[in-house]
Amino acid sequence: MEFKERFAQRAVKMRSDYQELKNVHSEVDLGNYNIGQVLGGMRGMIGLLYDTSALDPEEGIRFRGYSIPELRAKLPKVPGGTEPMPEGIFYLMLMDELPTYEDADMVTKAWRKDSEVPQHVFTMLDSLPLNTHPMAQFSMAILAMQSDSIFAKKYNEGASKASLWEYMFEDVMILIGRLPRIAAYIYRRTYKNNEHIAPKNDLDWAGNFAHMLGYEQDEFKKLMRLYLTIHVDHEGGNVSAHTTRLVGSALSDAYLSFSAAMNGLAGPLHGLANQEVIRWIFDLQKEIGKSLPTKEEIEKYIRKTLAEGRVVPGYGHAVLRKTDPRFTAQHEFAMKYMPNDEIVQIVSMLYEVVPGILNETGKVKNPWPNVDAHSGALLVHYGLVEYDFYTVLFGVSRALGVLSSLIIDRYLGLPLERPKSVTTKFLLEKVGALQKQG
Repeated sequence: MEFKERFAQRAVKMRSDYQELKNVHSEVDLGNYNIGQVLGGMRGMIGLLYDTSALDPEEGIRFRGYSIPELRAKLPKVPGGTEPMPEGIFYLMLMDELPTYEDADMVTKAWRKDSEVPQHVFTMLDSLPLNTHPMAQFSMAILAMQSDSIFAKKYNEGASKASLWEYMFEDVMILIGRLPRIAAYIYRRTYKNNEHIAPKNDLDWAGNFAHMLGYEQDEFKKLMRLYLTIHVDHEGGNVSAHTTRLVGSALSDAYLSFSAAMNGLAGPLHGLANQEVIRWIFDLQKEIGKSLPTKEEIEKYIRKTLAEGRVVPGYGHAVLRKTDPRFTAQHEFAMKYMPNDEIVQIVSMLYEVVPGILNETGKVKNPWPNVDAHSGALLVHYGLVEYDFYTVLFGVSRALGVLSSLIIDRYLGLPLERPKSVTTKFLLEKVGALQKQG
């Protein structure tokens, strides 16, 4: 295509200018930040208010000040259960106080109250090709429910800005209540011959989700409670959280905001990484020719991966500088319920081998595993092997964090987000002016 070729020729100069700014002039001061931060995706630039969780590079994620180990101990559990209820962490993020079981059960009942999904959503999903990625189906299903938005209706009727949080609250509770049904429908439609399982009204939110997916083992329900708790939030600057905040700042409703966030979560550098991990492990087993390779064989495969210019998925994090506490929580679950599982053993060997190899390169700030390094192994153990679906599970969980924050945004009346952008020419002129001064 002539136009494409013409752009490619012109873009050579664009790339040259960009690389010069990045590699030579990244430290040039622009006020409270520098050129490197502008070019680096605003990494480390404080610019958001986000109360539900905060990420410390050394200590890991905290939800309203509580670490994941503390929450596993302190959050309420279903009677006889061992893992926290996601309803509890939602209550904590929204209310800034630890809930009792009665508080969490109140949330369960509220989500259950309006959880029936409109038929037109299922009709829309059934019209899609079966090879449509589950995350695309998930995003479209969320968007298809926007016609039910109370927030949009009340805004159009002239509701005061001070009252908008009430309608956002109602939208969020309805949307979260419906997400497990939608996700399970996508799973059963895509992988289980369109044979669906009706919800049970006597189960908690995560337990009912496991049931609708088709996994009745008590251990799997425990895993879903843990999984849907530890993936809920990761402060406000990650793509899915920031997208929710950004779209919501335009006074878009919860459906529009969360659907947009799921499009971001579906990216390979965000939530899609969890499916990349298990795919990489399957490829490792296939190439080596056995289901449980030795540590030496795994080390050789890792070095081959790096030599080919690829990354070892599940290792490294944009902020964390230690093993992700979410990885640790899942590893503890694995050691309790499935220590002899071969995939789990591979994950354990990777944990022993990968950090040292990555440190040898001298290019990696954080060689430790993140949350994605383990989740697929747990799901495969129970038979949920369709790894293209894993990010949908992530999305169901992430809703609790980003949507609780969206309620708070509307209550506080936070403004439209509108950061300032600059051109490459502006930055080059800035560099040139400083060089003349020097």
